[in-house]
Amino acid sequence: MLESLKKIFNQSDTSENNINSNEELNLLCGLMIEAAQTDGKIDKEEIIKISKILIETFEENIEDVKQEIEKCLKEVNEPKSLHFFTSKINKVFSDDKKILLIEVLWEIVLSDGKIHEYESNLIRRLAGLLYVSDVNCGNAKKKSFIKIK
Repeated sequence: MLESLKKIFNQSDTSENNINSNEELNLLCGLMIEAAQTDGKIDKEEIIKISKILIETFEENIEDVKQEIEKCLKEVNEPKSLHFFTSKINKVFSDDKKILLIEVLWEIVLSDGKIHEYESNLIRRLAGLLYVSDVNCGNAKKKSFIKIK
């Protein structure tokens, strides 16, 4: 499963050339931290999960991930709308990559063992902003739930 995720993320769209690796890491990390923080706190398990996903699935450098997580944690209370993240992601991510992003966001939300209503609402809103169907969002949630069990 991890290899298939890596293949999808390594496939390049022509539009993906418009964003560099640091910008993509910032978008991904920022959105993941935002999802983790939705229930009012960011657990250590969620940070570990975000780090693992960024390193293993998105093949980011360990040191870059550590720095970006620290940066995003410092900025977590600064106002950034979901549109800030999703408008850029919509320009550069393929549909498959957006579905996998929703899947990993579910993994992060589920990493503390419970789904808070605000977390669920956030992911549904993100799915809508990323033009991911309710069916695909539900399937991503099921896959994530199976992974963490």
